[in-house]
Amino acid sequence: MITKIMYTIHRILGTLLSILFLVWFLSAFVMMYHSFPRASATNKLQKQELLSADLPSLDAILSRLPEGEKVRSLTLNRYLGQTIFHIRTDKGKHELPANAVENIPVPDGARINQIAALWCSAPVHHIDTLNKLDQWIPFGELKKEFPIYKYYFNDRDKHQIYISSQSGEVLQFTDRNSRFWAWVGAIPHWIYFAWLRQNTELWNTVVAWLAAIGCLMTIAGLWIGFHVWQQSRKKKKGISYYRKKWYRWHHISGIFFGLFTLTFCFSGMISVTEVPGFISKPILEVNPLREIKKDAPKIENYILDYREVLASYPNPVQLEWSNFHSQPYYTLKSRGAEDYINASDTVPRPLSLTEDQVSEAVRSIHGDSVPMQIQQIIEFETYYRDMSRMYRNRSLLPVWKITVADADHSCYYIHPETAIVRYVNTTARWKYWMYTALHRMRIQGLNSSPTLRKTVLWVLLLGGTVVSLSGVVLGSKYIICKARKAIRKQ
Repeated sequence: MITKIMYTIHRILGTLLSILFLVWFLSAFVMMYHSFPRASATNKLQKQELLSADLPSLDAILSRLPEGEKVRSLTLNRYLGQTIFHIRTDKGKHELPANAVENIPVPDGARINQIAALWCSAPVHHIDTLNKLDQWIPFGELKKEFPIYKYYFNDRDKHQIYISSQSGEVLQFTDRNSRFWAWVGAIPHWIYFAWLRQNTELWNTVVAWLAAIGCLMTIAGLWIGFHVWQQSRKKKKGISYYRKKWYRWHHISGIFFGLFTLTFCFSGMISVTEVPGFISKPILEVNPLREIKKDAPKIENYILDYREVLASYPNPVQLEWSNFHSQPYYTLKSRGAEDYINASDTVPRPLSLTEDQVSEAVRSIHGDSVPMQIQQIIEFETYYRDMSRMYRNRSLLPVWKITVADADHSCYYIHPETAIVRYVNTTARWKYWMYTALHRMRIQGLNSSPTLRKTVLWVLLLGGTVVSLSGVVLGSKYIICKARKAIRKQ
């Protein structure tokens, strides 16, 4: 009875979902090399101009803020001939020009034309004014930027750029090549259609349910596959007693790659959902990554003058006031490099977090009574990995590893030269194995060799493609057969 039910489930769901699974597998090949296009932070950084050290003191800048507001973050850059301090306070956001007599330009037509020309020097073919999201800006949070100006450039690569009328920010930048690969890769794989993706909650629900139903279909297929395999062994027919080639291909490929198809589908479902609470639920009530940024010294009390930093490093384009717990530092971005400078001295020197500093930061979260172990590791681990082994031309090893004996089995990886913190708890470990390891093959051993990892992915995806393609053919034959019978009855 169970086997009959499994046959029914697999036949019906397979007929309905086999095309979707085939699209998922084929688009996954593309996803290994091309993702959804975006106006990346790196591209935006390249459009900024070099900063000069000939600027007013920080006290002079902060004195222009409304009285009583507490500075939360501060970033300095230069864009379209104007040096601007971007300040977030406990009351809101402020943009203050370095020159007190200047004003921030309104993003009018002339300003937006200037911004567009920075990204592409080709002649503009035409401009659309968008009051609804389209395929290349399908995210609901962008509705606040309406109207959005879409520029079509008359060049060989057919560049297109989207610019907010509210802030003048570049929201998207694409060319013909990136749009093509998105149509055959990210859009079908992530179901990134504007009418669906603009509603994040609905999109998450649709993807999760499609994957969940796909898991049920695959489980039924595995049941049938092993049932037929057992019957074939009893009849001494080898792996499969099917004679028709598509049935045989579907059965044999399903035996070898059905389990991968199931894990691929299951991990895809987990990518848009949280780890179920009955499996793992964090005990720690605070966000460790936010807590480790608390106890920051006031920005106006940084000992190292920001102008010393700008004068000491070549080609600076962006400066950010940062902190790790009570340790202040500057993040300086320049052409092709990123530097982290200790701000607790009068002389610029690279940041280097000590054991005592990282220990104090973690203890401020968990308290002094919770046992913890601190060590410096020189090799990547399962939960601390990097395929390129570099971050902005900087090695991510060695790193401080702090293991905390709390209910969440918390573990912190804190890089001493960048203050980058990676936090892992039991829930994060479950998420890693249920999504990252299963869906992206980010597994210790494969992580150390990009070529080996991609080879494994190619083999598995080819197997999944064969399973899905044969399922499409069988599903089509099933529909045609049912249609013919219906016509005969008429």
